[in-house]
Amino acid sequence: MALIIGVVASKSTRIEKTKGGPLEDSYCWILNNANFQQWRNDEQSRLLWIKGDPGKGKTMLLCGIINELRKETTNLLSYFFCQGTDSRINNATAVLRGLIYLIVAQQPSLIPHVRKKYDHAGKGLFDDVNAWVALAEIFANILQDPKLKSTFLIIDALDECVANLPELLDLIVKKSSESPCVKWIVSSRNWPNIEEQLEVPELTWLKAAVCGGLGTIC
Repeated sequence: MALIIGVVASKSTRIEKTKGGPLEDSYCWILNNANFQQWRNDEQSRLLWIKGDPGKGKTMLLCGIINELRKETTNLLSYFFCQGTDSRINNATAVLRGLIYLIVAQQPSLIPHVRKKYDHAGKGLFDDVNAWVALAEIFANILQDPKLKSTFLIIDALDECVANLPELLDLIVKKSSESPCVKWIVSSRNWPNIEEQLEVPELTWLKAAVCGGLGTIC
C-alpha cells in the first residue's frame, strides 16, 4: 500500500509551501461571492473556473479556498499546483498522479483501483509513455465508485501544464458533467484555447475572472 501511494505521490504540498501561505484577508471575500456560493451550494454547478492575468493572486486565492474546504472533514479534498518551470509537475500525467494520491490517502478503500493496475504492470505503469492512459482509467474508476465520498478537486495554473493540456481539459469537462458528488475548481490565465475547451454549452459551470488584483470577481 505504501509503495503504491509513493508511486503516485503529489508535489502539491511542496509547491504550496514554496509560494507561501495565504493571508485570510486576501481570499476571505470570495467565500461570500455569489459565483462561489452558487458553485458551492448548487448541485448542478460542478465546475468553477478562476481566470486572470499573471500576478492577480489566483494561486493565493486557491490556497485560501483549500484552507477553508479543509475544515469540512466529511469531504475529500484533492489539489494540484502546476508549475511550468518544473518538468515533474508541468504535465497532465503529474496532475492526475497527484489528484489520485490525495484521494486514496484520505479514503484508503479506493486503493484497489490503483492496485489492480499496479500489480499488473508495476511502477513503470505510472512513468512510461502509457502513464496518462492508465491514470485516466484509474481516475475514472475512482470517480465512478459508489463508495466515493463527496469530493473537491482543485487544479491551479492550467496554463502551466505544458504537456497534454487538451487531454486534461477534456477529462475535466467530461468528469465534471458525469460525477455528481465531485466539484471542481480550476485556475488559469486568460487563454482562448482553455476557454474554448471549458466552454461547453451542455455543461453547467461558472466563470470567475480575477480583475484588477485581489478583492474582485467579475
